[in-house]
Amino acid sequence: MGVLTRGVEFHHVAREVRCKWSMDDDKASLQAAQQLLAEHLAELKGVDGVVSVQRVVCGGCRDFKIITKVNADKFGAFEADGFAGEAAFLDKLGAVSGLSHVETQTYTLEDM
Repeated sequence: MGVLTRGVEFHHVAREVRCKWSMDDDKASLQAAQQLLAEHLAELKGVDGVVSVQRVVCGGCRDFKIITKVNADKFGAFEADGFAGEAAFLDKLGAVSGLSHVETQTYTLEDM
C-alpha cells in the first residue's frame, strides 16, 4: 500500500492515455482511435498486475481516454517496460488525422 499523506492511501496506480477526436468525416478519428485500442488491448490486459483497462469517450468535449489500472506493487515494472508499448501506440494515435492533444498521465485510482 502506498501513502500520499495521512488518510490518502492507495493500492492501485493508473496510466491514462488521452486525446481529443474530431467530428470531421463522420467521427473518423474516433473510429480510428477505437480501432487502435482494439489492436493494443490484449497487450495491455496481458501486463502482470493489470486490474482493468477502461475506455472513456465524451461526446461533448470529444475526449477519448484509455485508463490502465495496475496494482501499485507491479506499477514500477509496467513503467520500466515502457507501459506496454505506449510510445508506439502514442505515435499511431498522433498520426491519425483529426486526433489532437495526445497526452499521458499517471495517478492513483481507488474504488471508494
